[in-house]
Amino acid sequence: MHVAAVIPARGGSKGIPRKNLAPVCGKPLVAWSVEQARDARRVDSVWVSSDSDEILDVAAGYGARPIKRPDDIAGDEATSEAAWRHALDFIEAGGTKVDLMIGMQATSPVRESSDLDRALELFGRERCDSLLSCCEIEDFFIWRYGEDGEPMGVNHDYKNRARRQNIEKRYLENGSFYIFKPEILRKLNNRLGGHIGIHVMDKHKMFQIDNRADIPLVEAILRGYGFAS
Repeated sequence: MHVAAVIPARGGSKGIPRKNLAPVCGKPLVAWSVEQARDARRVDSVWVSSDSDEILDVAAGYGARPIKRPDDIAGDEATSEAAWRHALDFIEAGGTKVDLMIGMQATSPVRESSDLDRALELFGRERCDSLLSCCEIEDFFIWRYGEDGEPMGVNHDYKNRARRQNIEKRYLENGSFYIFKPEILRKLNNRLGGHIGIHVMDKHKMFQIDNRADIPLVEAILRGYGFAS
């Protein structure tokens, strides 16, 4: 069985110019995902898909194999599914049959290689067709303003607040990574389908980099949890 990790990393970014190359704790953002996938015991190959030669060169320096993404699937409206489908075709055209693909988000550097290994183990044990990474939500009460302008509970009745022990377990999709069989991606044009599994990650691993203000926060987390010095 061949497990391929594919990290989409476009060159363009509106929030942070050259975001995937932005320094985070001393190394380019994309390098965090490359190294985590490379160090996972159950991952056989690591690829970065990008329209940017600079990103591909940097990723290759950290151990990833490059996939040059066509411009027509590299714009602001391009989906990760399009990048993963192109990558899948590229890898298999080179003679490697992919049995499972891990789609990783480059902007989520707070993860460990053990997360990938445990998720792959769960994938096989539960005979999944696809899987998403999540964080468990605890004591999560949502509010909104009602038509009368008064605050009201969305997912709870504040007049009859449930005990913490009685609250149903709920999970937040954190976007860190997905695992899927190639046929799911090709048939459904979706990263998820069939029997879906959930890999629960630690709460601090939900943070990602979307704008400049996120960088010092993520750096503090990486250093605070010993992922960086």
